[in-house]
Amino acid sequence: MNAVSTSESLPSMESELRSAPPNALVETTRRLLGERAGARDVTVLLADYGLRVLRPVAPLPGTGEALSAYDGPAGRAFTVQTPVVEPAEDATATVYVPVTVRGDRLGVLSARLPAAGADTAGVRGLAEFATALGHEIATAERDTDLYLLARRTRRLTLAAEMQWQLLPGRGSGRPEFVIGAHLEPAYTVGGDNFDWSTDGTRLTVTVTDGMGRGIDASLLTSVTVGALRNARRAGVSLSDQARLADQAVYAQFGGKVYASTLLLRFDLATGTVQAVDAGSPRLYRRRGDTVKQIELEAQLPLGMFEETAYEEQIFTVRPGDRLVAVSTGVHGARSPEGALFGEDALRRALDAAPTRAPQEVARSVVASLVEHFGSSDLTADAAVVCLDWNGRGAATP
Repeated sequence: MNAVSTSESLPSMESELRSAPPNALVETTRRLLGERAGARDVTVLLADYGLRVLRPVAPLPGTGEALSAYDGPAGRAFTVQTPVVEPAEDATATVYVPVTVRGDRLGVLSARLPAAGADTAGVRGLAEFATALGHEIATAERDTDLYLLARRTRRLTLAAEMQWQLLPGRGSGRPEFVIGAHLEPAYTVGGDNFDWSTDGTRLTVTVTDGMGRGIDASLLTSVTVGALRNARRAGVSLSDQARLADQAVYAQFGGKVYASTLLLRFDLATGTVQAVDAGSPRLYRRRGDTVKQIELEAQLPLGMFEETAYEEQIFTVRPGDRLVAVSTGVHGARSPEGALFGEDALRRALDAAPTRAPQEVARSVVASLVEHFGSSDLTADAAVVCLDWNGRGAATP
């Protein structure tokens, strides 16, 4: 495996990956690692929409053994985001490395290597190769359904298909912040959505809870997110982004349906946050050992009335802060006995995972919600976005 870690070999392998047909990345990976590292049993596993299993990419959907995204060596590599090495008695070792693109966890690459090639340099080389592979998978998805099909354990509803295609991913990261997010029920979600975009100075995050269920809710959310993106790309203020999206949704639906949306814009240099609370998503902050809701002035949801004016509020985040935004399907969920999931249960879910990465926090909150509800077939969509703020220096309280 030492060959993969050399500066001469890795760029060459990346070049061959880039030139491979979109549907042939797995075959190319097997050939490259076999020829240059003596690898066998090379498998590319992608996380399913529910973040419950890792499924092998295969020409025929549903073939190959799915592995847990929580347990076992592959699950540990995915969850902890670190390589896992399992030595064997035949002078080989199976190495599992995460496949992650700019903070978005896609899955795991596994390969059985000669024991001499599974040393520190070899594992590092395989991890670097997995990152390059992740970038190529993200690009190839524009031209083939192969990798999208590997992510589903069953057929998505049309509404869910539309929503997943609308998302920016399930995670993002740069020095100032790390984001992790999750939607549930993953295969039938209709109205909930999250979105983000960043440049060199600002990060914009939105969480949208579209009214209704199914395809109608998905259409509403699609219009809302499209309008928010269009306004954001016009370079207007956060309040004007809300105002323009409100007008677009009202023009399309006439106030019959509306979308509750939380808009946040972070100054990457200072940690100053502009916020517009247009509806029901809630925002919590964990600072040290304290979890509290960030109280924002509730304003009208987008599209409820024509020509609504929105006002921004300001708060500040400090390095080490963790923000969690949840839709109504989380904080308003009830158990079969009628007990509200509520703020106390949400706080317990956050307290149970203080050191986990944001994507694991989002997943754990949804897992707590499913346990409270008694089934993964939730009656309302649930969106969770977790953001860890690192900042560029100490922010002013």
